[in-house]
Amino acid sequence: MRTCEEPRPPNGQSPIALAAGQSEYGFAEKVVEGMFIVVNSITIKIHSKAFHASFELWQLQGYSVNPNWQQSDLRLTRITDPQRGEVLTFKELTWQTLRIEADATDNGDQDPVTTPLRLITNQGRIQISLKRRTKDCNVMASKLMFLLDDLLWVLTDSQLKAMMKYAESLSEAMEKSAQQRKSLAPESVQVGESRFGCCTQQSWSQPFGVSPNASSIGQYFDKHDMKESSYHLLISRLDLHICDDSHTRESGALKHGMLGGAMQLTFRRMAFDYYPFHRAGDACKHWVRYSEAMETRGQWAKKLVSEFQSKIEKL
Repeated sequence: MRTCEEPRPPNGQSPIALAAGQSEYGFAEKVVEGMFIVVNSITIKIHSKAFHASFELWQLQGYSVNPNWQQSDLRLTRITDPQRGEVLTFKELTWQTLRIEADATDNGDQDPVTTPLRLITNQGRIQISLKRRTKDCNVMASKLMFLLDDLLWVLTDSQLKAMMKYAESLSEAMEKSAQQRKSLAPESVQVGESRFGCCTQQSWSQPFGVSPNASSIGQYFDKHDMKESSYHLLISRLDLHICDDSHTRESGALKHGMLGGAMQLTFRRMAFDYYPFHRAGDACKHWVRYSEAMETRGQWAKKLVSEFQSKIEKL
């Protein structure tokens, strides 16, 4: 893989559906989703103008799961609502070992002497939820959860500085990609909200005696629905050791008694949640870790948005 100076155009229709000669979510999509994939070893290399990185995975497995993240009948791994015209699918990826390594390139603007950044983790998994339109298989929303168990990471100060430079070199490309997603998001969000709101009103307003199947499907779909795209990282325990290795690069440091220091940080149940398409002032009740404190924050955000809109209208 190679980073792009300018973001590529978004993907069109599903290649699986096009190859099967269909435009809607159908038999070909269900067959591919039901596959159980096992890969003994996989290596992904990423090249950038400032650094190059590699990801190595061992004993990678990918399979479909039900909404409770358990392997079961394949018919229970997707939820289709004909009234909404949408389908929810759930996937899980697991691996035995993950190795990440990054180093500066020769033509990059990094320091001449750099230390490669390395990270080795044990078992982990990724849980993926997708919401697609059955009409054209386009993804309307997604939810990705990156789950790691105990993680030990030893970093030197030079590696920490290099990691910050690597992130800085990617920030420009990520910002351009985010601007592209946000520019294309309003149309899909508005369409999804209008369809979702209409169908929700119909499914909840109809009495159970009139259409019990449609009503129950609507409630089950709404229970596991993704209101917006989100990305999550959860680490059960992280032991981070930061060591000073300046004395190894400075020949006179030891002679003057300048010994390096070290710092250890331990995090338990550390979580990061990112909602890239969340609009200011919108409700947060569907967030993974919603609490009453967010309600106060929501009221404060709505007030700021209304003040901003009033100023814009005056201008």
